[in-house]
Amino acid sequence: NSKLRHVEKDVLIPQIMRDRAKELCSDKVQAFTKCCQETGLLMVVKCRQENTALKECLVGYYSDPSFYEECKAEYLKQREEYRATGIKKKRQKFTPNV
Repeated sequence: NSKLRHVEKDVLIPQIMRDRAKELCSDKVQAFTKCCQETGLLMVVKCRQENTALKECLVGYYSDPSFYEECKAEYLKQREEYRATGIKKKRQKFTPNV
């Protein structure tokens, strides 16, 4: 049964999307984090470029229908395994095929 409940569509799948997008945009996450650590209180002004690059990367994934379908398939697989075994698996880190 692949019918999705409201909480699955609106909370659980988007959580997988956020986690995977952060992993896929990790270079931009690291650049923004490094900039913030180096500039302290001035980060709002000084890290604007890194923040913009990070947002563009994340939004690119969030708005990609094929990425949503990929994350939905991952969620359904996890749900199926949980229903079969009763054991909730910890989500593995996603490693992109480079």
